[in-house]
Amino acid sequence: MSSTDARARASAGLRGQLAHALNRVVPRGSRTLVLLVISTVLIGLAIWRFSTNMPLVTLLVPLVVSSLMLGPRQLPWFVVFVLLVLAVVVPTQDDITVRVALTVVIMFGLGFVVLLSSFRRSRLGVAGIQGEMMFVDLRDRILRQGGIPSLPEGWYAAAELRSAGGTPFAGDFVVASRVDGRLEVAVVDVSGKGQGAGTRALLLSGAIGGLLSALPPSEFLAGANRFLLQQDWDEGFATAIHLSLHLDTGHYDLRSAGHPPAALRHAGSGRWEVIETEGPVLGLVEDATFEAISGQMRHGDALLLYTDGMVETRTRDIGLGIDRMLGQAERLLRGHFEGGAARLIDSLGSRNDDRALLLVHRR
Repeated sequence: MSSTDARARASAGLRGQLAHALNRVVPRGSRTLVLLVISTVLIGLAIWRFSTNMPLVTLLVPLVVSSLMLGPRQLPWFVVFVLLVLAVVVPTQDDITVRVALTVVIMFGLGFVVLLSSFRRSRLGVAGIQGEMMFVDLRDRILRQGGIPSLPEGWYAAAELRSAGGTPFAGDFVVASRVDGRLEVAVVDVSGKGQGAGTRALLLSGAIGGLLSALPPSEFLAGANRFLLQQDWDEGFATAIHLSLHLDTGHYDLRSAGHPPAALRHAGSGRWEVIETEGPVLGLVEDATFEAISGQMRHGDALLLYTDGMVETRTRDIGLGIDRMLGQAERLLRGHFEGGAARLIDSLGSRNDDRALLLVHRR
C-alpha cells in the first residue's frame, strides 16, 4: 500500500471518528436548532455590548430562519427563546424611545405569527422548506404522469397544462400510458378551483394513472368512477375523457364522463369534426356505464382533447367556444403540429380557469 493511500485512509478514519463524536454530542436532527440558539445568544450579547450600533431587529434573523428550517416540535420553543432574549436585552438599551417600543411590539407580533404557523404546520409534521419540497415533488409527479410516452415514428402527441392565476397547481390534468401497442390517455377536470381542486387533483391523478395502465380500456372510467365515489369529498366529482388509440392501425375508442367532446381533423377534407360522446360525470352515479365512440385516425389526421377552460367562459357558452377553438386550431396549426398544443392553449381559454389540452397527430 502506498503512503498516499495510507494517508487517505487515515484521514477518512479521522473524519469518521469526528463525525461519530459530533453525533453523540449533537444529534443530526438538533444541529440546526443548536446553531440557531448559539447565533441568537451571540446576537443578544452583541446588542447588550454594542447597544448603539446593534439594533434589536437583528434578532429577526434567527426568528425568520427558524420559521423555514425548524420542525413543528422545535419551532415554538425556539420562538419563545428568541422573545425571552429580546425581553432580556431591551432594558440594556441606553434610551427606551418610542421607536424601541414599537420594535419590541412588532417583534412580539411576528413571533406570535410564527407560532401560529408552527401550530398549523404540526398537522403536516415537517419544517416549512421540507413541506414545500414535498408539495413540489407531488406537483412534479403529476407533470411526469402527464408526460406522453415515447411513440412510434409515425405519431406525434403533446399535452399542455395551464392553471388559473399562473400557479403550478391545477385541477385539470393529463395522464398517459403506453400499454400493449396502445396509447392510453385521460384528460381530467376536477370540480372546483384553486387550492381545493389542486389537492384533489394530486390524489386523483395518482389513482387514475394507476387505473389507466392496470384496467382494460372498457373498464377504466368505471373504475375511476368507483374510486371517486369512495372519497369523502364535499365536491367529489370530476369530468374526464379517455382515448384508447391503437398505434399500429390508428383505430381509437373514445369514452366520456360528462366532458367536452373531442375534435378530429380529417386530413383529406381539412375540416374539423366534433365527436360527441356521452357519459355521466365521475363520482355521482353508482354502476355508471360509459359507451365508446370508435373511429380511425388516418395519415395526416389530428385529434384534440381538452377541458372546458379552453372553450367556456362566463360570457360564452361551450358551443361557441368550441367553434372558436377549432377556428384558432385551423389558423395556428396549418399542418405544423409540433408545438401546436402550446400555441393553441396560450391563445385560448380563460386565464381565470384551469386549462388542459392534448394534441395527437398521425404523420
